[in-house]
Amino acid sequence: MIPPIASNFVAGESPEAALAHVEGLNDRGVAGILNLLGEHYEERPPADADADAYVDLVEAIAERGVDACVSVKSSQIGLDIGDDVFEENLARIVEAANAPAATGSAETGADGTGTFVWIDMEDHETTDVTLDAFERHAVETDGNVGVCVQANLKRTREDLERLADLPGKVRLVKGAYDEPAEISYKEKARVDESYRDCLAYMFEAFDDGVAVGSHDPAMIDYARELYADHGTPYEVQMLTGVRESAQFELAAEDDVNVYQYIPYGSKWFSYFYRRIRERKSNALFALRAIVGN
Repeated sequence: MIPPIASNFVAGESPEAALAHVEGLNDRGVAGILNLLGEHYEERPPADADADAYVDLVEAIAERGVDACVSVKSSQIGLDIGDDVFEENLARIVEAANAPAATGSAETGADGTGTFVWIDMEDHETTDVTLDAFERHAVETDGNVGVCVQANLKRTREDLERLADLPGKVRLVKGAYDEPAEISYKEKARVDESYRDCLAYMFEAFDDGVAVGSHDPAMIDYARELYADHGTPYEVQMLTGVRESAQFELAAEDDVNVYQYIPYGSKWFSYFYRRIRERKSNALFALRAIVGN
């Protein structure tokens, strides 16, 4: 059983609990991004099992008719075992998400586009293989996949130039991994500057598919200004349990779609332990979210 402090940030241990959470969000105008907890597998069976779970999940999303998509970590489906394992399992998930079983409801693809699949970004060692996989599937599915990029990496502005002409969506986050100083910005002010620069470029160069992954009111306000200037469609994505009142307020606006990133599953303890171990600021952020949400 998930203790109260963790249940603020995890939607439950089962797909059923996660889908029920999505239904509650949908009633308040917020869509869901479902993430089965699990990462950094060193053997293939658990990686294959999580890929199987995602295949089942995209079908369940269509069956329930909820407004939701899925988000997958590369190390969760085999990258630490081998690029080929990751690519094979991702292909299975994307194929299932675009199969007839994952289409047909108004919320998940009445136009035949299927269930949307996000590919999460992990530390800098995963960046190239993740972007390569996104590019391949973005073209093959005509944009029914998305990828996350991190503003704290010095390479990200250049990566966005590569992604600008591709179909699909790109989620911009500040970055939660403690990366080496030679390849990343360490000071908060410099990361914020990079985020604003990258976001401005996305609104200028992208035709669609801008996802603002941030809880920072200043960045959300800046996205609203950029939308007014450029008219580029965008969405805002926030985590379960963090500024949820703001999520519902944003969802009431006509010019922006709001998604909540929803972790679920039995591996909730290792998820929180790893987040806290990676950066002490993550623990403080979680505490602030509980007190001030």
